[in-house]
Amino acid sequence: MSNVQPQDQRQSDTIPPHLDPQTYPRTTINSSLNTHIYLTYDPLDPTSALSKISSPNAGANILFLGTTRNSFEDRPVSTLSYTAYPPLALKTLSKIAEDAVTKHGLLGVVIGHRLGDVPIGESSIVIAVSAGHRGAAWRAGEEVLEECKEKAEIWKREVFVDGQEEWRANRDRDAEGKVKVVKG
Repeated sequence: MSNVQPQDQRQSDTIPPHLDPQTYPRTTINSSLNTHIYLTYDPLDPTSALSKISSPNAGANILFLGTTRNSFEDRPVSTLSYTAYPPLALKTLSKIAEDAVTKHGLLGVVIGHRLGDVPIGESSIVIAVSAGHRGAAWRAGEEVLEECKEKAEIWKREVFVDGQEEWRANRDRDAEGKVKVVKG
């Protein structure tokens, strides 16, 4: 009897569960606040995100998709790759969503983040918010996005066409992509 395992079996034995795409998607749902949080290695579905928060009481549904662009600071990008510590990231994202519902009187929030490689033109984050009126929805949508970038335990590796790679924390850049200056 042979002790040799197929290549796929050996690889899955060495991949930590939080990095194994077969253990995803990972989700957290708060039914009472209508919040839906998930991390996935699969492409994000904006229609599904909107359907989770749609309500006959909603006068506004806001959808944001963050997509991989083909360059960063004039350097051609090949792909982005994301990693996370799921138990902590899900907890942080859930708190962001729940706080937004309470603060803005929202009818629902979806935050979905893709992990692994995200090719150019594909989405790495989807945020959907629903509210009775557009003002609350617009404010909440932007606030949720900025809070996710500031607080979520998700890291990005930029892979450039020339083969160079750089790890970045989302919190290091502002909404315009500029490096945040830390005041001492």
